[in-house]
Amino acid sequence: MVTKKQRGQPARKPHSTNGESGAARLSHHRRATHNARMTHWIDTPDALRAHLAQPPASVGLDTEFIRERTYWPQLALVQVALGEADPAAPDAHILLVDPLVPGMCEALVPLLADPAVLKIMHSASEDLVAFRHACGVLPAPLFDTQVAAALAGVGGGMGYQKLVQASTGVTLAKGETRSDWLRRPLSPAQLDYAADDVRHLHALHRQLDAALQAQGRSGWLQEDVARLLATVADEDGDRWPHLSLRSAQFLDGDGQRRLLRLLRWREAYARRSDRPRSWILDNELAVAIARQPALGRGGLQQLLDATPKAPRNLGDALFEALSSPLADEADAPPARGDDRDKKQLRALQDAVAAASAELGLPEGLLASRRLLESLQDGGGWTGALAGWRRAVLEPRLSPLLGAGGAAAASV
Repeated sequence: MVTKKQRGQPARKPHSTNGESGAARLSHHRRATHNARMTHWIDTPDALRAHLAQPPASVGLDTEFIRERTYWPQLALVQVALGEADPAAPDAHILLVDPLVPGMCEALVPLLADPAVLKIMHSASEDLVAFRHACGVLPAPLFDTQVAAALAGVGGGMGYQKLVQASTGVTLAKGETRSDWLRRPLSPAQLDYAADDVRHLHALHRQLDAALQAQGRSGWLQEDVARLLATVADEDGDRWPHLSLRSAQFLDGDGQRRLLRLLRWREAYARRSDRPRSWILDNELAVAIARQPALGRGGLQQLLDATPKAPRNLGDALFEALSSPLADEADAPPARGDDRDKKQLRALQDAVAAASAELGLPEGLLASRRLLESLQDGGGWTGALAGWRRAVLEPRLSPLLGAGGAAAASV
């Protein structure tokens, strides 16, 4: 996993080259920055505080991070556009902030947490995780231009480059999509590319906010963004991770509960050790372990020893997790296959597609197949199906769910 924009090479610790001192490297970085238009390279917390002494009503915000060898994103650069651009100096309002500098993340906190400053971001979900881990806060209030574009009927899941092209006619370069953002100094091409990521956010916000207000959908965006922020703020993660594994449906009830224990343990271990989940215990091995009902400590170790790249040194911890029932595992919904009413599911999907077409919304925005299956299972109008989606869909879907399904889904 890299970033939401598929940027970054394997993380490398910044290091001195040819005996060059830290001060010399910063001086070199400043010279490179001045050649990359007129953005501001911020390499001290005091410089950042000076620029933010009088914060604007809104900022464009983006990050570059590496997430190939770690669980948590490694924040490598923060881009801030301070309000609308001045036509006479279109890049003078752009700050390129170096979060590798000690104290810089702490200096960002007042801006990120300021309720009077709107943060405009695009496809913010992984950026939010990076900010929460590095700075301890989430940027709010938030306007996500990708979410807004979908709700306004512009397009679903549009990348930043495509949305900028469609909205402003500006074509952005692709040249740094596989760049190493942890190196110092960054090249002029990297700096200009990074600045592009916030250069047009205010223009997008202006257009999309007007469109949503005209359509009466501003509240929809607020709901979806609030749910996104709440999801990132939730330290517990996915409560039922076994439901995301297709192979879990082939396990019996006890096997699914063993799998749930393993996946919960893996999540906690990955966070503590800051390593990718798959490096600790991959899904295939987790299912293989959960499939065996009476696997003792010795049998588990034999399985680990016989499996390439298995966590052989974690056998004791794995066995303890496997053998320790969870307090809430009796409440776990079962992972199911294709045993639901297929005709009913198709009717639900057709009704959602009709509603999407009527509202001019991208396919999949109203309700995914997984959400519709949850309704079939009596999961109720919760999570992503609550709020405005429930108001749109419940009158259409309740008759299709039948008396039993409609009653169960009414919660």
